[in-house]
Amino acid sequence: MELLKIYECLCDRTRLRILNLLSGGPLCVCHIQEILAEPQVKVSRHLNYLKKRGAVAVRREANWKIYSLPEKPSPELAANLACLQDCAAADKLIQRDNARLAKTRARLRKEISGAAAICCAKAIKANGAC
Repeated sequence: MELLKIYECLCDRTRLRILNLLSGGPLCVCHIQEILAEPQVKVSRHLNYLKKRGAVAVRREANWKIYSLPEKPSPELAANLACLQDCAAADKLIQRDNARLAKTRARLRKEISGAAAICCAKAIKANGAC
């Protein structure tokens, strides 16, 4: 991945927050929206931006899109994502996102074990994440 494209992806707060969330594993766009407390249009626009530049991967599960970091990121992207994790620990907004992410993942695990119908239960069962 070209270094300039990486920095284009990292120069926006919402994109930084999304990349931070995805470092913990794949997520459905609806869960990213819920965690960030941002409108779906805004989240989708940023996810599309990241996808076009190769910073995230996407797959479709029925009507939902599941986003993740690339399976094999370039060394440059991997280094910058590691730096993001190191630096993000001190950011209050990222800390709040991480707490919301933990609650969302716990809720999803509980719903799956109870066989509740959620948007991407099939993807969660298959990958252990969402």
